[in-house]
Amino acid sequence: MLKIIGTAAVLVAGSLVPGTAVAAESAACGMSLGSVTAGGDHWSQSVTTTVPPTAGPNNLVAAGVYAPGQVRTSSTFTWQADEFVGVIVEGGFVLVGDSLYQTSYDGNTTHDGKPGRLVGGGWGAFVAVESSQYQGPKDAGITRWNTYGLRSDGTLFRWTVAKNVWGSKASAPGFSAVKSMVLISQTKTYDTFLANTRGGALYTIHIPTTAAMKPVVKKVRSTTWQGFETMIAQECGQYGTVLLGIDKDTDSGYLYAVGHATGATTVIQGLGKVPAPLKENVYFRWRVPTTPLNGE
Repeated sequence: MLKIIGTAAVLVAGSLVPGTAVAAESAACGMSLGSVTAGGDHWSQSVTTTVPPTAGPNNLVAAGVYAPGQVRTSSTFTWQADEFVGVIVEGGFVLVGDSLYQTSYDGNTTHDGKPGRLVGGGWGAFVAVESSQYQGPKDAGITRWNTYGLRSDGTLFRWTVAKNVWGSKASAPGFSAVKSMVLISQTKTYDTFLANTRGGALYTIHIPTTAAMKPVVKKVRSTTWQGFETMIAQECGQYGTVLLGIDKDTDSGYLYAVGHATGATTVIQGLGKVPAPLKENVYFRWRVPTTPLNGE
């Protein structure tokens, strides 16, 4: 279900049968798919797990957030509705050239193409960035904030963020075969990514956040997943995940309902092709606050 606030679409997810993929008779889940256009605009589009999938209209969130053609990749962005300014974009990260920036704004912001607060330089070799902010159901605010970056040599980095200060840098090698990766689970003690490789395999990468950087990798599928340059995920019910794979060779997206991640026994249901072209180079997920991912 979507609520339209001004020009922005805010997603409210449905439910998923525990441990299984979405069935045709289940309440539909979906995601709020974000994009950065070639002109530097922020857009939002709903994608829903009907069979076949359905896609809502592409809605402009803000024009001229970035200079044209500058953003290389984006993390998840957090947003919420506000009755006075329409939408408050609480923040996300983008890579622009060699630098990492944090972008946040509200409906009253006049955009000048500047990406926001400079986090730091030295990011030219990084191909992915993601932010995981965990807030438990009884927590008053964010209790854990980790950010991740994948470098082109296959090294995965993790930082702990406190009061916008990045610390506790840690890293793990061995991910050079990864083509794209997406966060699917967040708890107090770990994050889990789903990653596809250039050879076609699909893996979960389980990363404890309360100990040393020692990822645990499990194979989910052996073949056929090499076609996606980008994957986007959204929680669905208590145990599941809506997964969108984007093939930039054809500017098309394919939607999946993924059950609780259990390695090779993970249930994955292909729902079909999204009935809308996905032509932008940069896609991400619009996240509503206090909705942690729960795919593992």
